Amino acid sequence: MTRYAEVIGDPIAQSKSPLLHGFWLDALGIDAEYRRVQVTTAELPAYFASRRADPGWLGCNITKPLKIAALDEVEDRGDVRGSIGAINTAFRGEDGAVIGTNTDAAGFYAPVADLDLAGTPVTVVGSGGAARAVLFALARIGAGPVTLLVRNPLKGAGLLAAFGLKGQALPLTAGTPPAALLVNASTLGMTGEPPLDLDLSPLAEEAVVYDLVYAPLETGLLAAARARGLDTVDGLEMLVGQAAVAFELFFGQAPPRERDDELRDLLTS
Repeated sequence: MTRYAEVIGDPIAQSKSPLLHGFWLDALGIDAEYRRVQVTTAELPAYFASRRADPGWLGCNITKPLKIAALDEVEDRGDVRGSIGAINTAFRGEDGAVIGTNTDAAGFYAPVADLDLAGTPVTVVGSGGAARAVLFALARIGAGPVTLLVRNPLKGAGLLAAFGLKGQALPLTAGTPPAALLVNASTLGMTGEPPLDLDLSPLAEEAVVYDLVYAPLETGLLAAARARGLDTVDGLEMLVGQAAVAFELFFGQAPPRERDDELRDLLTS
């Protein structure tokens, strides 16, 4: 019986997750596979029904546009629906049940854990599943006020309220307010998507710009931030961080994070 995990989404060809998990599986000598499968929202129920019946299936990572819809297909034992409101991982529990969780919040926070963000202004772009994980993490560390730049400010205001964050929701055209941290949690700037064109001049010299997009790795936003001399965090940081938590849920072993530099070279080659 082949043991395997997967990443699902629509589209999915751009995902680096198979390369990442495959590196860790080889490094640890684990006899298992990690696959890429395109799944639409309409196909989600059938996907989970088939995998639930397959004893070799260990779980899956979940990417756009499935992070919210997938909640209906799993057991939500950690009340992810009531906290983050979206999942990015489903795994088979010891009792055989398929359980949903979210590793994005931990993956997002790890690269900025040394920043003192409590009580400091943060700007977040986006209102989807990734943005929900970012807002959850920001609420947990007491960051704020938070400015949410979104296509639908009414929806954005609802998100801020849901996470108990003080701040404001503005349209993308409103411009970038002063902030200690600017996070792009949208798909803008991703290959095949419109660019994210923001004026970074209001940001202080010590501000950090964090783009969750990793395809391409050097986004227009990060290039503009580096041109201003700002510190940056690219999307591979969160990708690897959230994947490490999921890997242990799938395969029962922690990945060899001491080989992160080697992994990063592989992912960017």
